[in-house]
Amino acid sequence: MSSSSQLRTQAHPRPLQAQPRPQAHRTARRVRRAALPVVVLALAAGVAACTSSSAPGSSGSGSASQLQSQYEHVVDHVLPSVVQISTSDSTGSGVVYDSSGDIVTNAHVIGTATSVTVRAPVGNKEMSAKLIGTFAPDDLAVIRVQGSTSDLKPATFANSNDVQVGQLVLAMGNPLGLTDSVTQGIVSATGRTVGEGSGSSALITSAIQTSAAINPGNSGGALVNLADQVIGIPTLAAQLPGQGGAAPGIGFAIPSDTVKDIAGQLIKYGRVTRSDRAAIGITGETSADSAGQGVGVGVISVTSGGTAAQAGVRPGDVIVGVNNDKVTSLADLQYVLAELSPGSKVTIHYTSGSSSTARGGTGTLGSLSSTGS
Repeated sequence: MSSSSQLRTQAHPRPLQAQPRPQAHRTARRVRRAALPVVVLALAAGVAACTSSSAPGSSGSGSASQLQSQYEHVVDHVLPSVVQISTSDSTGSGVVYDSSGDIVTNAHVIGTATSVTVRAPVGNKEMSAKLIGTFAPDDLAVIRVQGSTSDLKPATFANSNDVQVGQLVLAMGNPLGLTDSVTQGIVSATGRTVGEGSGSSALITSAIQTSAAINPGNSGGALVNLADQVIGIPTLAAQLPGQGGAAPGIGFAIPSDTVKDIAGQLIKYGRVTRSDRAAIGITGETSADSAGQGVGVGVISVTSGGTAAQAGVRPGDVIVGVNNDKVTSLADLQYVLAELSPGSKVTIHYTSGSSSTARGGTGTLGSLSSTGS
């Protein structure tokens, strides 16, 4: 997040942080990479591990055959809803959202482009699309295909609250330029909070963690259950800190409930008017001491009537805490807000002028929108 960016809802304690993503060439096939402080998960080995104890010809073989048929059925029904998206400097994936030609993808796939090219999975037809809107805090964007949309098949989006750990899933997209690719895995965890890092203001809350392989180019594609429903939009691939390589079997997807909420508002209004992300109504930057250590969030501006204004915060003040949580940086403040909901009462602790003594004021949390209010 840039120093003057609006505060986003973030998580506390701190979520996984992203490492810089590689860009091999101008049309880099990109997916955000999240770094893990410690790897503690033992991932499932896949379908074979589930049936390895069955003797040849036993009921296990029949179950495996049935599962394979179910996979094939899902791919046949859902893959036609996953498109390839290309801009002047990025290539990723997208999911057909409705019959009007609207396609949902990651905001980082679109970047600053206002027009993009969409390749349909059926017939490889290329179509022009225009940007409808983006919402950087959730890393989501909607584009709309221009002209005929007869080659586009809308996907069905599930209720992500119903997603269960251990559930079999397929990740569909266009990794590394390999169009219409499918990988399989399970839901490894739900409710993750993952920061994208690399200067991005986005942070995924309630993220779905999966063992299905997610590679550069999968961003914006579909994470699908075996009921032919999209449960999430793959966005992050984990990367081990300091080692420069991907952490196999650890990827993250934006949950479908968030996708439906944000995409619906972008389509209707061209912007997000209200989200489930808390906001205190300021722009700010990390304030550091003479040694370069963060001491709080320096307030640049305050939204009239917002949470901070209610608490008595003014431009030039330094926020050092929220409720019982200490804040030493903009990231800290973001993480704290991710645990809170719009409408909640909070106490903001801040210092003013040359005083190092913090004072406290209360206010009601607002909802993060496209305007950051």
